[in-house]
Amino acid sequence: MQTIEETQQQIIEDFSSVDDWMDRYSMMIDLGNALPGLEERYKTEQNLIEGCQSRVWLQADYEDGVIVFRGDSDAILVKGLVALLIQVLSGHTPDEILSADLHFIETIGLREHLSPTRSNGLLAMIKQMRLYAMAFKARQGA
Repeated sequence: MQTIEETQQQIIEDFSSVDDWMDRYSMMIDLGNALPGLEERYKTEQNLIEGCQSRVWLQADYEDGVIVFRGDSDAILVKGLVALLIQVLSGHTPDEILSADLHFIETIGLREHLSPTRSNGLLAMIKQMRLYAMAFKARQGA
């Protein structure tokens, strides 16, 4: 299993090989298309991310000491953003997720190439993933 930092470096390398933003959007759409769909039973109000213009669901499960994220969106580009975040954070411990500096977003220029509403949605997704990590960490200590 790669560390969060190693995964970010891989994403940075992948995106750096493509200069044109239309091609980068295509890469994100491909990531979204490759993301397994979320089972309907997880598409609940509880898993819906507040602050996203499109509908985004995020499911987190604690399995063998790590958090496994699953997600989906009704917007194809946003589903690619979900896939990127899952690729980076899923399969790691709550402490690793909480201490991660998600610098790949800035490094690949993602934030500046997203509309303000998508950028807000991205931040809302990250916030929710960290909240899940905090909750599972608190449960560990109980």
